[in-house]
Amino acid sequence: MPGCALASRPCFPMMRAADHRGRRDRGGFSLVAGLCRRGSGFLAPVLFLAHPAVSFSADWQPVEQVKTYAISGQTGAQLYESIGARAPKAGGGLAIAHTGFKLTWTRTYEVQGSACVITVARPKVIITYTLPRPDNRLSPAVAASWSRFIAGVEAHERVHGGFIKELVQQIQDASLGLRVENDPACQKIRQQLTARLGALSKAERAKNVEFDRVELSPGGNVHQLILALVNGP
Repeated sequence: MPGCALASRPCFPMMRAADHRGRRDRGGFSLVAGLCRRGSGFLAPVLFLAHPAVSFSADWQPVEQVKTYAISGQTGAQLYESIGARAPKAGGGLAIAHTGFKLTWTRTYEVQGSACVITVARPKVIITYTLPRPDNRLSPAVAASWSRFIAGVEAHERVHGGFIKELVQQIQDASLGLRVENDPACQKIRQQLTARLGALSKAERAKNVEFDRVELSPGGNVHQLILALVNGP
């Protein structure tokens, strides 16, 4: 299953703000940001995101973990420039932060008479959030600015994580108890399941794309986070 990413081209000071857009690649959803302008005096407010809690079946719970990669700098602009130099690749570009997941399933196909029924559909999902982390001591002002930035970035990624959890639950709901008559070899049921999962995946993809489109629009949350960091101390 694919992952989700918040990806960006490097953002350097003294460059004109470019357009922002979302895209999808083989590795999942990428959120691509252009260059930011420093020196405009624009300090945008930072918005923090909440995602509704997902109700899981009793037989599974997601495992969530955070990994970091090292950056360095004494100012917000230097930290963001370091992200551009050290960020992992995702979505065909460089990733400010990346949300990936590994999903495996335990399914039991049971023949009941001439029908085939899925009697067990139990997922195991591990969601990994990869975030930048300064490896040097920051001044109090820069540390406060960085904390606001990374909190907003992580909040964005955890919304993508929430979409992943919703998709997993939807897949389980669509799988468990699925019954196909006249299918003693359990072949038709696999075809039907594939069709159902394709529709769910398409809907989840559209949800991620729309979320990134709003976040990356001028004045959007991610746009504001970047400008606030680069224009800050």
